[in-house]
Amino acid sequence: MALASSFPPSSLPTLSHSSGSLRLVCSQVSFPSPRKPAGTGGLSVAPSPLPNEAALRWRTKVSFFPPFIKKKGKSRETLKDELFEAIAPLDRGAEATLEDQERIDQIARELEAVNSVKEPLKSDLLNGKWELLYTTSKSILQTQRPKFLRPNGKIYQAINADTLRAQNMETWPYFNQVTANLVPLNARRVAVRFDTFKIFGLIPIKAPGRGRGELEITYLDEEIRVSRGDKGNLFVLKMVDPTYRVPV
Repeated sequence: MALASSFPPSSLPTLSHSSGSLRLVCSQVSFPSPRKPAGTGGLSVAPSPLPNEAALRWRTKVSFFPPFIKKKGKSRETLKDELFEAIAPLDRGAEATLEDQERIDQIARELEAVNSVKEPLKSDLLNGKWELLYTTSKSILQTQRPKFLRPNGKIYQAINADTLRAQNMETWPYFNQVTANLVPLNARRVAVRFDTFKIFGLIPIKAPGRGRGELEITYLDEEIRVSRGDKGNLFVLKMVDPTYRVPV
């Protein structure tokens, strides 16, 4: 056979019989370097190719970690710190550029994703007076006015979930106020029905029928509240007085 003709007879193993058992005796076993047989029936044994440089580079990039192992996300406290830091220099949003708004919206969405209060309208954490830290609402910021004619003091919003009442309060220089009834639409969204405005905090005026909107509470804890309005506006508020009650 062509396979046997590739090796010299002296290098082939022989069989011997001893004490009833069959054993393999290897005598001068050697394997010559592969060579191409003279005839077409010969067996050619080629050496295995060494891995090339590209293959070695590819192997160094192979990850043996399962694809479902993901990097741990940021904590609530880290996200809150990032949010506070981002909005601090923006004058409640009046000085925010489009890039600032996009960055703050992204941080807010990450915070909303880790919200643990799924039914904020049933939570006592909602009750009290909140200070407005940031918003995209132009009607609140009054950015179309000269800066000295805008609300320059703090702005507050109070909510009492048990009585379904809300109140917005400006401070310096106008001290305007407005109260509203809240109509729950689900466990985190309400329709807002304004009923009374107070000009300079003194002169009551009945709110027009068009004074209404919707508000969804998307993040809530004992320190911070994030809400979104039906016109796409974002609101970030900080708790300042959990004991405050809205006038009925």
